[in-house]
Amino acid sequence: MRQEIKNKFCSLLGEEKVLVHEPMSSHTTFRIGGAADYFLLPESVEEVKGILAVCKEEELPYFILGNGSNLLVSDKGYQGVVIQMFRNMNEIRVEGTEIHAQAGALLSGIAAAAKNASLTGFEFAGGIPGTLGGAVMMNAGAYGGEMKDVLKSATVVDGEGNVRKLSVEELNLGYRTSLVKTAGYFVLEAEISLEKGDQEEIKAQMKDLTQRRTSKQPLEYPSAGSTFKRPEGYFAGKLIMDSGLRGYRVGGAQISEKHCGFVINTGNATAQDVCQLIEDVKRIVYEKFGVMLEPEVRFLGDFS
Repeated sequence: MRQEIKNKFCSLLGEEKVLVHEPMSSHTTFRIGGAADYFLLPESVEEVKGILAVCKEEELPYFILGNGSNLLVSDKGYQGVVIQMFRNMNEIRVEGTEIHAQAGALLSGIAAAAKNASLTGFEFAGGIPGTLGGAVMMNAGAYGGEMKDVLKSATVVDGEGNVRKLSVEELNLGYRTSLVKTAGYFVLEAEISLEKGDQEEIKAQMKDLTQRRTSKQPLEYPSAGSTFKRPEGYFAGKLIMDSGLRGYRVGGAQISEKHCGFVINTGNATAQDVCQLIEDVKRIVYEKFGVMLEPEVRFLGDFS
């Protein structure tokens, strides 16, 4: 059966874009995760729709992967199809004060294109290590800016394989959520609306944000970025620090000593290490402050 399914994907995409039993540790910023049954690299909307048709026909679960920057994959891997957008569907195009980009475009690349075109408003996203598709789905934000502030529309695929263009209002963007996430859609491309600005000022702001990020975040270690959502009225990192958990370890997973909002992989962490650390942190913070932290990181695979 596995060979038959592989043959279907190969006839659709070509053999070089179909990987079997692919280690997910190679495709996440955490550098953690077992193998995916199928790892596919589509180049077009038509190929994506074809993949979805095969998944539906064969009753295969699927997951859309960008840069793997907000993701923890189980040590057991993923029994399904991973569709990676970022390698082949990453075109960025500037038209006046708008940027049109495919879902696999890195936010850093979009920020650079905006800077080069003297467009302001996207500086906040330049250091977020993810793709546009994931940023739309999670309404990614940093340093006071969010995707909902600059997004004009997004083209998505629904569970039936229909392509739909949704306005920013229809996307229902909230704190680390959107219609894309709640309805199980995925993003193909998006339009970003910016304003004309002074290129030197844009460069200076991006440089300042990069320096702040580098000085405060543990970028020298693999991680999935900010591990917990911000609880209303609090900062997750401060609650964790005030709970005495700076540097707390489970196996190879550790609360960063540089920024307590980050769980880092010190070199040999397993997904189980990270999960246990997250549970410990949630319990201890709740016992001390009565605040239940909620992970911002997404989990893929079997964690039982």
